[in-house]
Amino acid sequence: MKRLFTLLMVILVAGSYSQLVAQGKPKIVFQKTEHNFGSFKESDGVQTTTFEFTNTGDAPLILNAVTASCGCTTPDWSRQPIAPGQKGTVKVAYNPANRPGAFSKTATVRSNAETAVVVLTISGRVEEREKTLAELYPREIGVLRAQRNHISFPTIKMSEVKTETLELLNDTDKPVSVGFRTVPPHIKATVNPATIPAKGKGVLTVEYDAKAANTYGFASHRIYLSLNGSNDYKSSIGISATIEEDFSALSAAEMANAPVVNFNTLSYDFGDIKQGEKKEYTFELANKGKRDLVIRNVRSSCGCTAVSPSKNVIGAGETAPIKVVFDSTGKKGRQSKTVTVITNDPKTPTTTLRVSTNII
Repeated sequence: MKRLFTLLMVILVAGSYSQLVAQGKPKIVFQKTEHNFGSFKESDGVQTTTFEFTNTGDAPLILNAVTASCGCTTPDWSRQPIAPGQKGTVKVAYNPANRPGAFSKTATVRSNAETAVVVLTISGRVEEREKTLAELYPREIGVLRAQRNHISFPTIKMSEVKTETLELLNDTDKPVSVGFRTVPPHIKATVNPATIPAKGKGVLTVEYDAKAANTYGFASHRIYLSLNGSNDYKSSIGISATIEEDFSALSAAEMANAPVVNFNTLSYDFGDIKQGEKKEYTFELANKGKRDLVIRNVRSSCGCTAVSPSKNVIGAGETAPIKVVFDSTGKKGRQSKTVTVITNDPKTPTTTLRVSTNII
């Protein structure tokens, strides 16, 4: 009987303690957990809303942290303990700058309440502001502006002539006459109109003759404009192209008898070397095909890497060395450089070799 009484007392005390613990817990209740700003202009600037909450529990409520889902959303909240029955706020601001379109972001509230984590959501749609001319044409070419100051011909066959255009904007109050100071011989460039009126536009047309360029692989050039008769070299536009040999006319028999590139390896690591040291490695290039393999071009990714093919024509079944010398002068840390070898192998016309090292 005594043991039964003791057990009942333990259960009664435990139940009373649990009730006291439950009564001593703060509770966080938000009036709302979502807010839609609707549609607003980007130029309207930062938008802010306030989420109000009440501590409906029996102990002080403390907000430990409020974290936003992205840097465009900035929260602020009540830092002092919120007594039972009192209210607090979480303010959430959204910055629409350069963020046109619909959005939905969250702010996560962490506290000592029974519900320790509450997620607040803001949403809306930002109407894109009208961009300035400087934003639409960010590149300055002398007194003119353009969307870019480079024209690229990503891939062009040796037999092709391709044309690209670039719009030029004269945002000044006076007309600008456009001529050319220097243009590579394989490029033809014209501007229409030759005199771009004030606040007007013109079109630069560039025609690239790959055969006349007489090279293979990546090639870069610059054309220099003469604006209002100026003879300086400040107004220029970059031109680049990747020139490939045209194998489309080869017959099945010619493809079967074509040269075939085969390197002993495609990469080599010199390991740890001291700054200022020069290291060299010789790649072996074998022609596994039935006709002469012709090395069209060899390029390194930087001037610190010198490449010396022993010969440019490798007969069927022959092997030729390609020596690569890496100069570590002025370099430090991990380095990785590439060598591009372009040949008349129709299946693998371009091969990339890599040399790497760690400079101490």
